[in-house]
Order: sequence, then structure tokens, then C-alpha cells
Amino acid sequence: MKASVVLLPGDGIGPEVVAEGRRALESVAARFGHTVAFEERLLGGAAIDASGNPLPPETLAACERADAVLLGAVGGPKWDDPRSKVRPEQGLLGLRRSLGLFANLRPVRVHPALADASPLKSDRIADVDILFVRELTGGLYFGQPRLRETVGGRTRAVDTLEYTDEEIRRVVRLAFRLARGRRKRVTSVDKANVLESSRLWREVAVEVAAEFPDVQLEHQLVDSCAMRLVTSPRGFDVVVTENMFGDILTDEAAVITGSLGLLPSASLGDGPRGLYEPIHGSAPDIAGKGIANPLGTISSVALLLRHSLGLEEEARVLEGAIDAAITGGARTKDMHPGGGASPRPMTTGEMGAAVRAGIGERRF
Repeated sequence: MKASVVLLPGDGIGPEVVAEGRRALESVAARFGHTVAFEERLLGGAAIDASGNPLPPETLAACERADAVLLGAVGGPKWDDPRSKVRPEQGLLGLRRSLGLFANLRPVRVHPALADASPLKSDRIADVDILFVRELTGGLYFGQPRLRETVGGRTRAVDTLEYTDEEIRRVVRLAFRLARGRRKRVTSVDKANVLESSRLWREVAVEVAAEFPDVQLEHQLVDSCAMRLVTSPRGFDVVVTENMFGDILTDEAAVITGSLGLLPSASLGDGPRGLYEPIHGSAPDIAGKGIANPLGTISSVALLLRHSLGLEEEARVLEGAIDAAITGGARTKDMHPGGGASPRPMTTGEMGAAVRAGIGERRF
């Protein structure tokens, strides 16, 4: 098989972790006889510095041609002026919308060898396996009007939370399809006791559930969901929610695993092309030090293999290599409180090499 992948290293630790993601993908391709062509482009703060545009036209064009896109991270203190009209995050939001990527998948699974790395008690997180499905192109992040104005000496800011029934229906339907391949339970998260948009969300979720009689639907208010994530996370299977709620809840859920650096994500639309990225940010405080955890990015490559390239066996091999590295004691600094055989935290490159060593083993 031949495939094309655009690399968007972005800012901060992005270039470091994307480099390891590329090496992992090249190793899998070599094992299975595939050919992957890579093209690297600018996005976010790096693109602003080079062209003044967080999403240059040539970057978007390359992503539209590719089979898949692998992203590192965007943003950092250099571009954090709240008065700036051009910000790195605009590049990422614009890319998602331009590619029609309306759903963000964020799996949260606790590795048994890392149970001690989580601040939660081990009996609460054992066997946790949650798939978050976050709506990605609607809600507060995209709604209009969006403005700031001064009236009568008072400054007023407005953000608009807006959803259509079809925006809700397509992402909820995807959640139900995915649940059919798992434990057949969907939790729809909203704030229907307060927000009109959430009342519409709940109504549409009920309509979609009727199409999937074999899948159980439950409704959960976002505040009680946040509490339940840290008190009884094993009760969740597939969680589907709107854009901002999903953004917040998935970062909270990362605590269950012990480190943001472990978690991948996939942004998908109606076709096979997807955008894959770790859920952590650009971490400018550790950029260039070679200590960033690349496992979130490498796990995102596994999702890329599965969802955009249709290579399930290859995805499982890569996930098996990641699990084997962790079981064998491989730890970067953010994982090291969990122990492991390594006498010191591994560098970014050493962790990537530990995963690639497992890719060549035939037991996966």
C-alpha cells in the first residue's frame, strides 16, 4: 500500500514528538511492506512567524491532498497576547473546519503497569477504558456573533453557543456506531437543565438512539460527569458531548492515566482523511530538552493506521509495541513516578526507540 501523510510539527515540543511518530510509522510500514510519503508543513505559531498566517494556504492544500495529517502541538507564550488578532490556535481550528473534521476521538485507557502513576486510587482506575467522542466544529468555539465592545464605559464580551440538529446528529450517530464495537453503552453529556442548545442535544440523542436498539443510552449533566470521572470512571464506555465540554472533560480524564503525554486523538469527518495529534499542548517549558513523552503521538499514529489507512493489524502491532515498552519499564519523566525498570527517565528519542524495538517482534 502507498500512502501520503502531512506532518505538522507546530510549536514547542511538537517537532520532537512528531519526529518520533514519523519514525514509528516508518517502522510499521517497513515491517508490512508499505510505502509512506511524507510532506512537512507549517501550522500555528511557527507559521505566524514565517508568514503571518497560522494556516498558510500551502499547508491547507497539502492537507487536502494527503491521506492523513499528523500534528504535534500549537501555541506558546510568544503568541499569547490576548489582544492579538492572529493566534496559533486559529490555525488548528481553521484546519479542522476546512477538512470537515467534526468528531474528535480521545481514547482513555489505563495501563496496568502505570496504575501507581495516577493520583487516583488504583482500585478506582483498574480496567478503565473510555472512548470520548467530542463534537469539533460547532459550539462556543465557532458560534457567531463573537465580539468585544465598550458601551457606556463598560466592556462587554460575547461568545455564541450554537448547534444545529444535524451537527448533533452526525457526531452522536458516530458515537453509537463506535459503541457497537465496544461495550454498547453511550453516555451523552449536556447541560440540559440550563442551556437550550443542550436541550436540543438531548432530544437529538434520543432520536439517534432509536436507530441503535442494541446500544444503551444514558444522559449525564456535565458537572456530575466531571465528578463521576474521578469517582467511578469504570462506568463509562463511549462518552459523546459538545465541543467545549469535551475539551475540558478529556483533559480531566487524562489524570486517570497519570499523564497527558500518553493520550492520543483522532479528528474525523465523513471520509477516511483524518487529523491525528496527542492531546497535550506545546509544553514550551520543556521544549528542546529532549524529555517530552512521545507516546501520545505514537498512539495517534496507531489511530491514523486504523481510521485513515484501514490497516487494523498494523495499528494493533504498534499498540502492542507501546504496551510492551511500558510493561518492560520504559518511562519518560512525566511517567517516572509510576516506577519501572529504568533507573532514570528516558529521553524522547529513547522512548521512541523502545517502541520501535517492539514493532519488529512477531508476537504482536
